Amino acid sequence: MKTRWKILLITLLVGVPAFVLGPVIWTPSPEIHPTPAEMPYLMVLSAIEALVFGFGVAFIIYGRRLLRPIAEGSGKVPLAMYISLAWILISWWPHDNLHIHNALDIGGLIGIEYAFHFTVILAALVLTYSFYALFKPATARDEAREGCPADQPNCHLTPVRP
Repeated sequence: MKTRWKILLITLLVGVPAFVLGPVIWTPSPEIHPTPAEMPYLMVLSAIEALVFGFGVAFIIYGRRLLRPIAEGSGKVPLAMYISLAWILISWWPHDNLHIHNALDIGGLIGIEYAFHFTVILAALVLTYSFYALFKPATARDEAREGCPADQPNCHLTPVRP
């Protein structure tokens, strides 16, 4: 079976039960009373978050292997990217369900916001740094190539000095 089908299968095998079990694991607060008109919007968002959670689990299983060739020789950058991407994918399902469970308890809300928003911000910063670190050598090569004479198209292959 191809990897893409395995990823789809894991996404569905984890995401569908996550959608069903979210309100069981995190019982909705009695303070929350969505109207019948609001429920479809909330359910669609909940389904999307559960499926992305399932995709995140598939990413945890297959993603590191797929990232490795891209970031070969980049130290801990691939691991930081892997952890950040995995967190961004899996964190929405518990985050949203905790909001529904917590309702208007301000202390719980502050904890949820710091636990999820702060860590997603941190993951975005890690990914931004990783993007820069991975593509910095290519940028240096491109800048060195700008001075290549037309009759020497491969002159950029000489080492770039800092």
